Amino acid sequence: MFGLPEDQVHGVSIRHLTHGEDVQRDFELRDEILSGARESYTVEKRYIRLNETTLHARTTVIAMLEGDGRGYQYVSQIEDISNEKEADRQLKERAAQLELAMHAINGGFWHMDVRASNFQTSKRLAEFIAGEGAMPLNLEAYLKRVHVGDEDQADLSALLRGDIYKSVAQYRLDTIDGERWIRCDRRLLRDDQGKPMRIVGVAMDFTEEHRRLDELERSSQTDTLTGLLNRRGLQARYPSMSSYSGYALFTIDLDGFKQINDTLGHATGDAVLVETAARLLATVRETDLVCRTGGDEFVVIIAAARDQAQDVAGRIVGCLEAPINSVPQGASVSASVGGVWSAERPERSTTSSRYKPLRGQSRREKSVDPL
Repeated sequence: MFGLPEDQVHGVSIRHLTHGEDVQRDFELRDEILSGARESYTVEKRYIRLNETTLHARTTVIAMLEGDGRGYQYVSQIEDISNEKEADRQLKERAAQLELAMHAINGGFWHMDVRASNFQTSKRLAEFIAGEGAMPLNLEAYLKRVHVGDEDQADLSALLRGDIYKSVAQYRLDTIDGERWIRCDRRLLRDDQGKPMRIVGVAMDFTEEHRRLDELERSSQTDTLTGLLNRRGLQARYPSMSSYSGYALFTIDLDGFKQINDTLGHATGDAVLVETAARLLATVRETDLVCRTGGDEFVVIIAAARDQAQDVAGRIVGCLEAPINSVPQGASVSASVGGVWSAERPERSTTSSRYKPLRGQSRREKSVDPL
Protein backbone atom coordinates (compact mmCIF):
# COMPACT_ATOMS: atom_id res chain seq x y z
CA MET A 1 0.00 0.00 0.00
CA PHE A 2 2.78 2.44 0.84
CA GLY A 3 4.92 1.59 -2.18
CA LEU A 4 7.85 0.65 0.08
CA PRO A 5 9.96 -2.53 0.17
CA GLU A 6 9.17 -4.63 3.24
CA ASP A 7 12.64 -4.15 4.76
CA GLN A 8 12.19 -0.37 4.60
CA VAL A 9 8.93 -0.49 6.53
CA HIS A 10 10.32 -2.27 9.59
CA GLY A 11 11.30 0.14 12.32
CA VAL A 12 9.70 3.19 10.64
CA SER A 13 7.61 5.37 12.98
CA ILE A 14 3.98 5.61 11.98
CA ARG A 15 4.36 9.36 12.47
CA HIS A 16 6.61 9.50 9.40
CA LEU A 17 4.03 7.71 7.23
CA THR A 18 1.01 9.70 8.44
CA HIS A 19 -0.22 12.83 6.69
CA GLY A 20 0.88 15.83 8.73
CA GLU A 21 -2.66 17.08 9.32
CA ASP A 22 -3.77 13.71 10.80
CA VAL A 23 -0.87 13.03 13.17
CA GLN A 24 -2.29 14.98 16.13
CA ARG A 25 -5.66 13.20 16.16
CA ASP A 26 -3.97 9.79 15.91
CA PHE A 27 -1.76 10.43 18.93
CA GLU A 28 -4.63 11.90 20.96
CA LEU A 29 -6.47 8.60 20.56
CA ARG A 30 -3.33 6.65 21.50
CA ASP A 31 -3.02 8.74 24.66
CA GLU A 32 -6.62 7.84 25.60
CA ILE A 33 -5.60 4.16 25.44
CA LEU A 34 -2.58 4.83 27.63
CA SER A 35 -4.77 6.64 30.15
CA GLY A 36 -7.20 3.74 30.26
CA ALA A 37 -10.05 5.73 28.74
CA ARG A 38 -10.37 3.24 25.86
CA GLU A 39 -8.94 -0.10 24.75
CA SER A 40 -9.07 0.50 20.99
CA TYR A 41 -10.07 2.98 18.34
CA THR A 42 -10.90 3.19 14.64
CA VAL A 43 -10.15 6.28 12.64
CA GLU A 44 -10.05 7.35 9.01
CA LYS A 45 -6.74 8.98 8.22
CA ARG A 46 -4.34 9.75 5.42
CA TYR A 47 -0.94 8.23 4.80
CA ILE A 48 1.78 9.33 2.39
CA ARG A 49 3.08 6.79 -0.13
CA LEU A 50 6.65 6.63 -1.38
CA ASN A 51 5.62 8.52 -4.56
CA GLU A 52 4.13 11.23 -2.29
CA THR A 53 0.54 10.43 -3.29
CA THR A 54 -2.11 10.28 -0.56
CA LEU A 55 -3.51 6.99 0.70
CA HIS A 56 -6.90 7.14 2.43
CA ALA A 57 -7.23 4.38 5.01
CA ARG A 58 -9.41 3.15 7.83
CA THR A 59 -7.10 2.27 10.73
CA THR A 60 -8.10 0.15 13.72
CA VAL A 61 -5.72 0.07 16.71
CA ILE A 62 -5.97 -2.41 19.62
CA ALA A 63 -3.70 -2.26 22.69
CA MET A 64 -2.17 -5.50 24.01
CA LEU A 65 -1.91 -5.00 27.79
CA GLU A 66 0.16 -6.66 30.48
CA GLY A 67 -1.36 -7.96 33.69
CA ASP A 68 -0.90 -4.66 35.47
CA GLY A 69 -2.90 -2.93 32.73
CA ARG A 70 0.01 -1.08 31.20
CA GLY A 71 0.22 -1.18 27.41
CA TYR A 72 3.33 -2.55 25.83
CA GLN A 73 2.29 -3.27 22.28
CA TYR A 74 -0.28 -2.20 19.65
CA VAL A 75 -1.87 -4.25 16.89
CA SER A 76 -3.12 -2.21 13.96
CA GLN A 77 -5.14 -3.03 10.87
CA ILE A 78 -4.94 -0.58 7.96
CA GLU A 79 -7.57 -0.86 5.23
CA ASP A 80 -7.10 1.06 1.96
CA ILE A 81 -10.34 3.00 1.32
CA SER A 82 -9.01 5.32 -1.39
CA ASN A 83 -11.50 4.05 -3.99
CA GLU A 84 -14.35 4.38 -1.51
CA LYS A 85 -13.34 7.95 -0.66
CA GLU A 86 -13.04 8.84 -4.34
CA ALA A 87 -16.50 7.41 -5.05
CA ASP A 88 -17.86 9.36 -2.08
CA ARG A 89 -16.18 12.52 -3.35
CA GLN A 90 -17.70 12.09 -6.81
CA LEU A 91 -21.12 11.40 -5.30
CA LYS A 92 -20.97 14.56 -3.20
CA GLU A 93 -19.79 16.53 -6.23
CA ARG A 94 -22.73 15.29 -8.31
CA ALA A 95 -25.12 16.05 -5.46
CA ALA A 96 -23.73 19.57 -5.23
CA GLN A 97 -24.06 20.04 -8.98
CA LEU A 98 -27.65 18.81 -8.91
CA GLU A 99 -28.42 21.11 -5.99
CA LEU A 100 -27.01 24.05 -7.93
CA ALA A 101 -29.03 23.00 -10.97
CA MET A 102 -32.20 22.85 -8.89
CA HIS A 103 -31.55 26.36 -7.57
CA ALA A 104 -30.97 27.56 -11.12
CA ILE A 105 -34.13 26.05 -12.62
CA ASN A 106 -36.40 25.94 -9.55
CA GLY A 107 -37.75 22.60 -8.44
CA GLY A 108 -36.45 19.55 -6.65
CA PHE A 109 -36.56 15.80 -6.20
CA TRP A 110 -39.04 13.34 -4.78
CA HIS A 111 -39.09 9.60 -4.24
CA MET A 112 -41.67 6.95 -3.47
CA ASP A 113 -41.12 3.61 -1.72
CA VAL A 114 -43.52 1.39 -3.68
CA ARG A 115 -43.83 -1.35 -1.06
CA ALA A 116 -44.40 1.01 1.84
CA SER A 117 -46.49 3.44 -0.29
CA ASN A 118 -44.34 6.19 1.18
CA PHE A 119 -43.93 9.36 -0.93
CA GLN A 120 -41.72 12.27 0.10
CA THR A 121 -40.37 15.38 -1.57
CA SER A 122 -36.92 16.75 -0.98
CA LYS A 123 -36.67 19.75 1.32
CA ARG A 124 -35.66 21.87 -1.67
CA LEU A 125 -38.84 20.92 -3.57
CA ALA A 126 -40.95 21.49 -0.44
CA GLU A 127 -39.52 25.00 -0.06
CA PHE A 128 -40.13 25.71 -3.76
CA ILE A 129 -43.78 24.77 -3.22
CA ALA A 130 -44.55 26.03 0.27
CA GLY A 131 -41.83 28.54 1.09
CA GLU A 132 -38.64 28.71 3.12
CA GLY A 133 -38.50 26.34 6.05
CA ALA A 134 -41.22 24.04 4.70
CA MET A 135 -40.87 20.38 5.62
CA PRO A 136 -40.93 17.61 2.95
CA LEU A 137 -44.44 16.91 1.61
CA ASN A 138 -46.16 13.53 1.50
CA LEU A 139 -48.20 12.37 -1.50
CA GLU A 140 -51.53 13.76 -0.25
CA ALA A 141 -50.06 17.19 0.42
CA TYR A 142 -48.29 17.24 -2.94
CA LEU A 143 -51.37 16.20 -4.95
CA LYS A 144 -53.42 18.91 -3.25
CA ARG A 145 -51.12 21.39 -4.99
CA VAL A 146 -51.75 19.92 -8.46
CA HIS A 147 -54.18 21.98 -10.56
CA VAL A 148 -57.69 20.55 -10.81
CA GLY A 149 -57.91 18.91 -14.21
CA ASP A 150 -54.21 18.00 -14.31
CA GLU A 151 -54.48 15.06 -11.89
CA ASP A 152 -54.21 12.51 -14.70
CA GLN A 153 -50.80 13.90 -15.63
CA ALA A 154 -49.56 13.47 -12.05
CA ASP A 155 -50.89 9.90 -11.79
CA LEU A 156 -48.25 7.25 -10.98
CA SER A 157 -50.41 4.14 -11.45
CA ALA A 158 -48.64 2.80 -14.54
CA LEU A 159 -45.26 3.12 -12.82
CA LEU A 160 -46.54 1.55 -9.59
CA ARG A 161 -47.86 -1.45 -11.55
CA GLY A 162 -44.57 -1.75 -13.41
CA ASP A 163 -46.24 -1.32 -16.82
CA ILE A 164 -43.64 1.31 -17.77
CA TYR A 165 -40.25 2.20 -16.34
CA LYS A 166 -40.17 5.93 -17.07
CA SER A 167 -42.49 8.77 -18.03
CA VAL A 168 -42.61 12.55 -18.36
CA ALA A 169 -45.57 14.62 -17.18
CA GLN A 170 -46.50 18.29 -17.43
CA TYR A 171 -48.95 19.86 -15.01
CA ARG A 172 -49.71 23.03 -13.11
CA LEU A 173 -48.70 23.27 -9.47
CA ASP A 174 -49.76 25.77 -6.80
CA THR A 175 -46.55 27.18 -5.27
CA ILE A 176 -45.45 30.01 -3.01
CA ASP A 177 -44.98 32.07 -6.21
CA GLY A 178 -48.41 31.22 -7.60
CA GLU A 179 -49.39 28.67 -10.21
CA ARG A 180 -46.38 27.27 -12.07
CA TRP A 181 -46.02 24.80 -14.93
CA ILE A 182 -44.01 21.75 -13.87
CA ARG A 183 -42.19 19.18 -15.99
CA CYS A 184 -41.76 15.99 -13.97
CA ASP A 185 -39.44 13.19 -15.10
CA ARG A 186 -40.21 9.91 -13.30
CA ARG A 187 -38.26 6.63 -13.32
CA LEU A 188 -39.03 3.23 -11.78
CA LEU A 189 -36.35 1.19 -9.97
CA ARG A 190 -36.88 -2.57 -9.60
CA ASP A 191 -35.53 -5.15 -7.13
CA ASP A 192 -33.52 -8.25 -8.04
CA GLN A 193 -36.73 -10.09 -8.94
CA GLY A 194 -37.81 -7.29 -11.28
CA LYS A 195 -40.63 -6.07 -9.03
CA PRO A 196 -41.30 -2.32 -8.60
CA MET A 197 -39.26 -1.10 -5.65
CA ARG A 198 -38.88 2.67 -5.85
CA ILE A 199 -39.93 5.60 -8.03
CA VAL A 200 -37.70 8.64 -8.23
CA GLY A 201 -38.67 11.90 -9.84
CA VAL A 202 -37.37 15.38 -10.51
CA ALA A 203 -39.83 18.29 -10.78
CA MET A 204 -38.66 21.35 -12.72
CA ASP A 205 -40.39 24.69 -13.16
CA PHE A 206 -40.68 25.45 -16.89
CA THR A 207 -43.38 28.12 -16.70
CA GLU A 208 -41.56 30.69 -18.80
CA GLU A 209 -40.71 28.13 -21.48
CA HIS A 210 -44.34 26.96 -21.49
CA ARG A 211 -45.55 30.52 -21.91
CA ARG A 212 -43.17 31.08 -24.82
CA LEU A 213 -44.29 27.85 -26.48
CA ASP A 214 -47.92 28.73 -25.85
CA GLU A 215 -47.41 32.18 -27.35
CA LEU A 216 -45.68 30.68 -30.39
CA GLU A 217 -48.56 28.23 -30.80
CA ARG A 218 -51.13 31.02 -30.54
CA SER A 219 -49.26 33.21 -33.00
CA SER A 220 -48.98 30.34 -35.47
CA GLN A 221 -52.77 29.94 -35.28
CA THR A 222 -53.63 33.63 -35.51
CA ASP A 223 -53.95 35.97 -38.48
CA THR A 224 -51.40 38.71 -37.87
CA LEU A 225 -53.45 41.55 -39.35
CA THR A 226 -56.92 40.94 -37.90
CA GLY A 227 -56.16 38.84 -34.81
CA LEU A 228 -58.68 36.23 -35.99
CA LEU A 229 -57.91 32.53 -36.26
CA ASN A 230 -56.13 31.47 -39.42
CA ARG A 231 -56.72 28.13 -41.17
CA ARG A 232 -54.37 26.33 -38.81
CA GLY A 233 -56.06 27.87 -35.80
CA LEU A 234 -59.48 26.88 -37.09
CA GLN A 235 -58.33 23.29 -37.61
CA ALA A 236 -56.88 23.21 -34.08
CA ARG A 237 -59.88 24.75 -32.30
CA TYR A 238 -62.75 23.16 -34.21
CA PRO A 239 -62.33 19.55 -32.89
CA SER A 240 -62.89 20.73 -29.30
CA MET A 241 -66.07 22.63 -30.17
CA SER A 242 -69.18 20.89 -28.83
CA SER A 243 -72.91 21.50 -29.13
CA TYR A 244 -76.14 19.68 -28.23
CA SER A 245 -78.26 21.86 -30.53
CA GLY A 246 -76.34 21.93 -33.81
CA TYR A 247 -73.73 23.80 -35.77
CA ALA A 248 -73.85 26.62 -38.30
CA LEU A 249 -71.14 27.61 -40.74
CA PHE A 250 -71.00 30.96 -42.56
CA THR A 251 -68.64 31.96 -45.35
CA ILE A 252 -68.04 35.64 -46.15
CA ASP A 253 -66.29 37.06 -49.21
CA LEU A 254 -65.61 40.76 -49.69
CA ASP A 255 -66.59 41.79 -53.23
CA GLY A 256 -64.66 44.63 -54.84
CA PHE A 257 -61.84 44.28 -52.33
CA LYS A 258 -59.15 43.95 -55.00
CA GLN A 259 -60.23 47.26 -56.51
CA ILE A 260 -59.95 48.92 -53.10
CA ASN A 261 -56.38 47.64 -52.78
CA ASP A 262 -55.48 48.69 -56.32
CA THR A 263 -57.01 52.18 -56.25
CA LEU A 264 -56.79 53.25 -52.59
CA GLY A 265 -53.73 51.28 -51.49
CA HIS A 266 -53.08 48.36 -49.19
CA ALA A 267 -53.35 50.46 -46.04
CA THR A 268 -57.01 51.15 -46.83
CA GLY A 269 -57.52 47.49 -47.76
CA ASP A 270 -56.01 46.43 -44.43
CA ALA A 271 -58.34 48.83 -42.61
CA VAL A 272 -61.33 47.20 -44.37
CA LEU A 273 -60.19 43.73 -43.29
CA VAL A 274 -59.60 44.82 -39.68
CA GLU A 275 -63.02 46.49 -39.47
CA THR A 276 -64.73 43.45 -41.01
CA ALA A 277 -63.03 41.18 -38.46
CA ALA A 278 -64.11 43.41 -35.56
CA ARG A 279 -67.74 43.44 -36.76
CA LEU A 280 -67.83 39.65 -37.16
CA LEU A 281 -66.41 39.14 -33.67
CA ALA A 282 -69.06 41.46 -32.25
CA THR A 283 -71.88 39.33 -33.65
CA VAL A 284 -70.87 36.03 -31.99
CA ARG A 285 -69.84 34.67 -28.60
CA GLU A 286 -66.28 34.11 -27.39
CA THR A 287 -66.77 30.35 -27.72
CA ASP A 288 -67.66 30.65 -31.42
CA LEU A 289 -64.97 30.56 -34.09
CA VAL A 290 -64.17 33.43 -36.47
CA CYS A 291 -61.44 32.80 -39.01
CA ARG A 292 -59.78 34.68 -41.85
CA THR A 293 -59.02 31.88 -44.28
CA GLY A 294 -57.04 34.08 -46.64
CA GLY A 295 -57.23 37.35 -48.57
CA ASP A 296 -60.77 38.72 -48.21
CA GLU A 297 -62.37 35.41 -47.18
CA PHE A 298 -63.76 34.74 -43.71
CA VAL A 299 -65.42 31.76 -42.01
CA VAL A 300 -67.66 31.82 -38.91
CA ILE A 301 -68.68 28.62 -37.08
CA ILE A 302 -71.13 28.76 -34.21
CA ALA A 303 -72.75 26.19 -31.93
CA ALA A 304 -76.49 26.91 -32.08
CA ALA A 305 -79.92 25.55 -32.94
CA ARG A 306 -81.26 26.28 -36.41
CA ASP A 307 -83.44 29.24 -35.34
CA GLN A 308 -80.58 30.74 -33.33
CA ALA A 309 -78.26 30.31 -36.29
CA GLN A 310 -80.80 32.13 -38.45
CA ASP A 311 -80.71 35.07 -36.03
CA VAL A 312 -76.90 35.15 -36.15
CA ALA A 313 -77.05 35.09 -39.93
CA GLY A 314 -79.21 38.18 -39.82
CA ARG A 315 -76.80 39.92 -37.47
CA ILE A 316 -73.86 39.12 -39.74
CA VAL A 317 -75.70 40.61 -42.74
CA GLY A 318 -76.63 43.66 -40.66
CA CYS A 319 -73.12 44.28 -39.34
CA LEU A 320 -71.67 44.17 -42.84
CA GLU A 321 -74.20 46.66 -44.30
CA ALA A 322 -72.89 49.73 -42.46
CA PRO A 323 -70.31 51.81 -44.38
CA ILE A 324 -66.68 51.68 -43.30
CA ASN A 325 -65.34 55.13 -42.45
CA SER A 326 -61.89 54.41 -43.84
CA VAL A 327 -63.32 53.84 -47.33
CA PRO A 328 -63.91 57.12 -49.25
CA GLN A 329 -67.38 57.89 -50.56
CA GLY A 330 -67.94 56.54 -54.03
CA ALA A 331 -65.74 53.48 -53.45
CA SER A 332 -67.87 50.36 -53.49
CA VAL A 333 -67.27 47.36 -51.24
CA SER A 334 -69.82 44.56 -50.86
CA ALA A 335 -69.95 41.13 -49.31
CA SER A 336 -71.34 37.71 -50.19
CA VAL A 337 -72.54 35.65 -47.24
CA GLY A 338 -73.45 31.96 -47.35
CA GLY A 339 -74.63 29.77 -44.52
CA VAL A 340 -75.47 26.14 -43.75
CA TRP A 341 -76.66 24.39 -40.61
CA SER A 342 -76.27 20.81 -39.34
CA ALA A 343 -77.73 19.04 -36.33
CA GLU A 344 -74.54 16.96 -36.12
CA ARG A 345 -70.92 17.99 -36.07
CA PRO A 346 -69.85 18.77 -39.65
CA GLU A 347 -66.78 16.69 -40.38
CA ARG A 348 -66.88 16.82 -44.20
CA SER A 349 -67.24 19.40 -46.96
CA THR A 350 -70.14 21.80 -46.58
CA THR A 351 -71.56 20.41 -49.85
CA SER A 352 -72.56 17.25 -47.99
CA SER A 353 -76.28 16.42 -48.31
CA ARG A 354 -76.79 16.44 -44.54
CA TYR A 355 -76.23 20.22 -44.35
CA LYS A 356 -79.32 22.41 -44.66
CA PRO A 357 -79.11 25.91 -46.17
CA LEU A 358 -80.17 28.81 -43.95
CA ARG A 359 -82.97 31.00 -45.29
CA GLY A 360 -81.53 34.15 -46.80
CA GLN A 361 -77.92 32.88 -46.49
CA SER A 362 -77.94 29.88 -48.80
CA ARG A 363 -75.67 28.18 -51.25
CA ARG A 364 -76.74 30.68 -53.90
CA GLU A 365 -75.20 33.39 -51.60
CA LYS A 366 -76.94 36.60 -50.70
CA SER A 367 -75.28 39.76 -51.91
CA VAL A 368 -75.06 42.64 -49.43
CA ASP A 369 -74.50 46.07 -50.94
CA PRO A 370 -73.14 48.40 -49.73
CA LEU A 371 -70.87 46.90 -47.13
